Amino acid sequence: MDFVPIHGELDLGFVAIPWALLAMTAKTTGIFTVLMLVVAYTTLAERKVSAWIQDRNGPTRVGPFGLLQPIADGIKNFLKEETLPATASRAFFVLAPILVLFPSLVTFAVIPIAAPLPTPVGVVDMIVADVPIGILYILAFSSLAVYGVVLGGWASNNKYAFLGGLRASAQMVSYEVALGLSLITVLMLSGNVTLTEIIWQQQQLGMWYAFPLSLAFLLFVISAFAETNRLPFDMPEAESELVTGYHTEYSAMKFSAFMISEFGHMVTASALMATLFLVGWDIPFWTGDNMFWHQGQLISGFAADGSTILATPAIWKTLLTLAAFAVKTGFFLVLYIWIRWTLPRFRYDQVMALGWKVMLPTSLAYVMLMAGTILTLDEIGMAFGFVYGLALTAVSLACTIGFVFYLDRGRIITGAAALHAQKVEIKTISQPAPAGD
Repeated sequence: MDFVPIHGELDLGFVAIPWALLAMTAKTTGIFTVLMLVVAYTTLAERKVSAWIQDRNGPTRVGPFGLLQPIADGIKNFLKEETLPATASRAFFVLAPILVLFPSLVTFAVIPIAAPLPTPVGVVDMIVADVPIGILYILAFSSLAVYGVVLGGWASNNKYAFLGGLRASAQMVSYEVALGLSLITVLMLSGNVTLTEIIWQQQQLGMWYAFPLSLAFLLFVISAFAETNRLPFDMPEAESELVTGYHTEYSAMKFSAFMISEFGHMVTASALMATLFLVGWDIPFWTGDNMFWHQGQLISGFAADGSTILATPAIWKTLLTLAAFAVKTGFFLVLYIWIRWTLPRFRYDQVMALGWKVMLPTSLAYVMLMAGTILTLDEIGMAFGFVYGLALTAVSLACTIGFVFYLDRGRIITGAAALHAQKVEIKTISQPAPAGD
């Protein structure tokens, strides 16, 4: 049976509504509703994980096991009195939270969350908008968030908020360069900027891009932490010296908008990392979920003679792939939370030095090296597949090990041994010399 995209229309007598429009409306409503629920309960997960790390209970009073705490927090912020500083620029003060919140939500629209879903009227893609410029769309909208942060800090007419806005602008600009360069290797290997195509190419390669592009994966993760202003890169909202940073003067729902946007960026960044480097909704070691639209047909691959092999979508496959995508995204969300409550904050000069003196030259050199490696493999006629990926993995692994040891410089990996040797040396020197004859 040939599975085709959704077609036809629903005839209501007085008007005919295309099924594609109804499917788009349902997908948009469902995905963004789930996104807001995930954002809300990520705040609860953060409080629970931090409590566990600190040997506390965390929220337990509102609902069973504290599960209704995000709803209580939302109602509280909705009912709180809005404040407006007398010296603030009113229009920009109100506009800033909107500019921050909007990009954090719309960037999720181009991320596929599951395998296509078969319906009686056709196959529905589990993505809001499968645009041919997916990566460019994400980079464009995610970069808009800095305007809201800077505008909120400036419009507050508060020196602490203004300093937080300046830090945010410098930090986001610094790490966007490294983030974009780390994506270039993904685009070179995939030959496309569409996220569904990137998933398909990883399926055909037979391994996650996290292995053949391991250094790009590491650089992207570090840059994503910096872009979302999370510890150890939370300089724009450093409580110890800037009160609460760029949103010092905000309260009630305006403050909630900043918090929702931060966690929304976390969810989007986690989903993007899962898609780009962990094959998104693909289930490891199983080819039954390999599905891609090719010339109007849903295929799973190509035969030896070049003919297409039709895919067989099913509801249970959609549900399983959705669960796989949720697990991968959840892994990065837990990583976000875990790092926040285990690592100390960097100094501002360390943040800038890491971005410009380490991340930027490393990403540039890595792009050139991987471009040469891919060109060499193509020139010698190596087929795109598992062996191709192993060759790239060997090169990337060597680069990643060198990068990690350079960043460490004996502090962690060999730090304990070095410290012990230092103590022995000091003890030896401090001992009095034996009396002479």
